[in-house]
Amino acid sequence: MAGPQSFKLAGVIGWPVAQSRSPVLHGHWLSQYGIRGAYLPLPVKPDALPDAIRGLRALGFSGCNVTIPHKLGVLKLVDRVDPVAARIGAVNTVVVQDDGTLSGFNTDAYGFLASLRDVTPDFKAGSGPAVVLGAGGAARAIVVSLLDDGATEVRLTNRTLERAQELAGIDPSRVKVVPWESRSDALSGAALLVNTTSQGMVGYPPLDIALDALPTSAMVSDIVYNPLETPLLAAARKRGNITVDGLGMLLHQAVPAFEAFYGVRPKVSADLRRAVEATL
Repeated sequence: MAGPQSFKLAGVIGWPVAQSRSPVLHGHWLSQYGIRGAYLPLPVKPDALPDAIRGLRALGFSGCNVTIPHKLGVLKLVDRVDPVAARIGAVNTVVVQDDGTLSGFNTDAYGFLASLRDVTPDFKAGSGPAVVLGAGGAARAIVVSLLDDGATEVRLTNRTLERAQELAGIDPSRVKVVPWESRSDALSGAALLVNTTSQGMVGYPPLDIALDALPTSAMVSDIVYNPLETPLLAAARKRGNITVDGLGMLLHQAVPAFEAFYGVRPKVSADLRRAVEATL
């Protein structure tokens, strides 16, 4: 790739991509660290994805982030896939290596744990059972992050039972599927509750779950970041639980990607958070 003093180029590929906050947060860091570079929104239709990924090297890109609906398709287009991304089954970061080959990574697992440790620095997944609601791509990344951090029990529940069972195949000895109708009972004795569904997001109904069985010592995380305080987080905070909104995961997952693209390890700051919050 280009030398350290050159103009460094990266972006985010998606369809659509206008909703992505990645240009805002990467642009903030480029300005903060005085880096000569740019980070661009790159709208790419699904049938053009192979051409777009192959074109990164020719256009002089350091790499790109990948958002919906391309995280699965990119898996087959890179030369190598990081083991964590392979276990998650999705790529959200493509890095153009010095030899021109493409490496695929997934930074969502890192971003999730970092967001929890922003609030509780000594958080350890092995401290007690975790309950994860949902079985989509984000849930998969979060389950992998918890397992890799030492979780001994993850209770997974989803409206479609088959999807939960498929995700549980990552590690059947530690990931236990709970029927959706038993989701409230699954909170008994839990140390962590994570909502990865769209329920509670702007335009969607609130998450339907009773928190009565959840210990007040448990942490409650909702990866939705619009609104920042979902009905779930508001109810949890009212009863005394520590809460973590979804913006932290979004900010922290960008840290390793920015470092790979621009050669600087950035910090998630209050100024960055305010800049992204202003776009919500």
